[in-house]
Amino acid sequence: MRKDNSVFKGFGNEIFDFLSDLEKNNNIKWFHKNKERYQKVLVKPARLFVTELAPILNRLNPSIRTEPKFNQTLMRLNKDMRFAKGAPYKNYFLIHFGRFKLDSEYFLYFDPYGTDLGIFLNNTVDDQLYFNQNLLRYKREIIKIFEEYNLNNKFSLHHMDSKEPMQVLKSFNAEKHLSKLMDYKYILLQLNKFDKKKVTTDDLLPLCVKIFYSLYPLLCFAYFPDPLKEIEKFNESFGVIE
Repeated sequence: MRKDNSVFKGFGNEIFDFLSDLEKNNNIKWFHKNKERYQKVLVKPARLFVTELAPILNRLNPSIRTEPKFNQTLMRLNKDMRFAKGAPYKNYFLIHFGRFKLDSEYFLYFDPYGTDLGIFLNNTVDDQLYFNQNLLRYKREIIKIFEEYNLNNKFSLHHMDSKEPMQVLKSFNAEKHLSKLMDYKYILLQLNKFDKKKVTTDDLLPLCVKIFYSLYPLLCFAYFPDPLKEIEKFNESFGVIE
């Protein structure tokens, strides 16, 4: 049996307090002084969260990275000052699950004001990226996926073609808006600033499982040249998650 302190219990309100304080005191001296706090309220629960979620995501797709490590599933707060100017730290924190850097992936994002949860879709052209070609090829099938998995009107649409995420639609409906996805290279479909109580307790884990499962058929259009075959496998193993 695992010790109680090795079980994910949520992040607590402290994560928002820490990021808010960092936003106001974004300097090396303050961060070093608060490094223990950073480890306690952010790094430790994030690693526990990834560890608990790993076997579930591995069942969906073993190629998704699930090790609780920086530069794999956890984003470092410190900027590479060779390429960045201004404040030395990001005032947001990202947990993400993809196969490689800039892959289409699941994400859980924190900033001082709340949390976003959803999927990032890379709509550029590359040998290992299929969303761009599948979006053109499987329009009706993607619309059907949104209907079958109750995805319509649950997520906002943002794009990241500029430095900061920009909201396109507050409520995305594939039947009405699918063509808008073709306009952007980097796409976010996300739940916006949902109830903080979900983040501060262990309720966050089942919420993420539900959302990630429901979005996996959409992710198949990003991961596979023949997505319908993979979606069929998913349906046989999991089906629609209510």
